[in-house]
Order: sequence, then structure tokens, then C-alpha cells
Amino acid sequence: MKSYQKGIGYRYLLKTKYYPDRPFIDDLGRIESPPLYKVYPEAPRIALPKQFDFTLPEFTSIIASRRSHRHFKPASLLCQNWPSCSGRAKVLPRLKVTALPPRLGPLYPVETYLSVHRVQDVPAGIYHFNVRDFCLERLVKGDFAPVLGAMALGQSVIKRAAVVFIWTAVILRSMAKYRNRAIRYIFLDAGHICQNLLLAVTALNLGACPVGAFLTKK
Repeated sequence: MKSYQKGIGYRYLLKTKYYPDRPFIDDLGRIESPPLYKVYPEAPRIALPKQFDFTLPEFTSIIASRRSHRHFKPASLLCQNWPSCSGRAKVLPRLKVTALPPRLGPLYPVETYLSVHRVQDVPAGIYHFNVRDFCLERLVKGDFAPVLGAMALGQSVIKRAAVVFIWTAVILRSMAKYRNRAIRYIFLDAGHICQNLLLAVTALNLGACPVGAFLTKK
């Protein structure tokens, strides 16, 4: 066996392939789907603006200008008419967006969290983006920039950022329908959401940098 064939990622792709001449093996049994929305009912809340006044540049210029930057400016990136995170227009008809993730189901497995370090009128801490009620739920107080920087293998861009967007997934939301192939689609969904945020940042002439190297705390 070649060395790369031993990797768990490679083996997962092989095990979850579709073939035209053989049935797809599924021995998972019934999987209950979790609730569509995650909420923290005991957490203090900060309402988000319903509208944000801005003038969008041409889409082609946004695409041409998109770069990863490590120097930042202040701005608003979460509001109901801005295409950054939720992508649940079918569930929230008031949401006015210009770009949406593929929605995969629509099952919406991806949850958005924010580590706020230096944001006007928002105390430092870890927040959950409550899509249903369109607010931030503060889970814990404090400036976690040094902790996140260390978890991101020492990348100083994390420590300098005014806010860090963190995406997690409720995997069973997708597995209830897509079974073992769910992980494939979750990564696709997360990639679209991240790109929407990067395009929003670019349109506002700000800086952002996606980071995929980080430690997982047990």
C-alpha cells in the first residue's frame, strides 16, 4: 500500500464514493436530525442591526480585488442585508442577500461563533451568532486573542484581528440525510460561507485572512 493510501482523509474519500455499478453501502441505521437552530437561552444577547447602509462596488471588481490581508480596519459584517454568514433566506424571508451558500438540503449544519477582541459597543468575549433571533449570544467574557493565536499554531494574524469568525458544524444535521457523505458537503458549505465573508470584507475595503491550521482542544 502506498503511503498516502493510509491517510484517514484518503480512505474516507474512497469509502464514500458513488459508483455506477455497485450499491452504496450504508449501515448507519436511523439518525435523528437535531434542531435546525442552535440557541443559548441563558446567554446575554446583543441585537444586530437589521440594515447597514453601504454602496456596493461592481461584483467583478470585488472578485478582482479579493486578497488575504493581515492588516485590519473596523466595519460591520453581520446585518440582515449583508451576505456573510447565515444563508438561511428560505427560513428567514426578511434576509436580503446577494450571495448564498449552497444550503445543502437545506440543512444548515454550519454554526458561526465570534471571538471579539476590539469591537465598538461589543465587550470582548466569545459569541454565538443566533440566526433565528438575529443576535449575538455572549458565551464567555474576556479577550481570547492570545489563546486563539496559540491554538492557530502561533499565527500572529489571529492575535491582531479585531474579531475572529469561527465556524463549527452540527454534523448530525447533515448525516440524517446524507449519511457518511455528509462531511463532504459540510466542508463545501463552510467554504461558501467563508468566501461570502471574504467578499463582504473586500467590498468594504477591509482586510481578512482565512486560517485553516489550528489545534483541537480535547
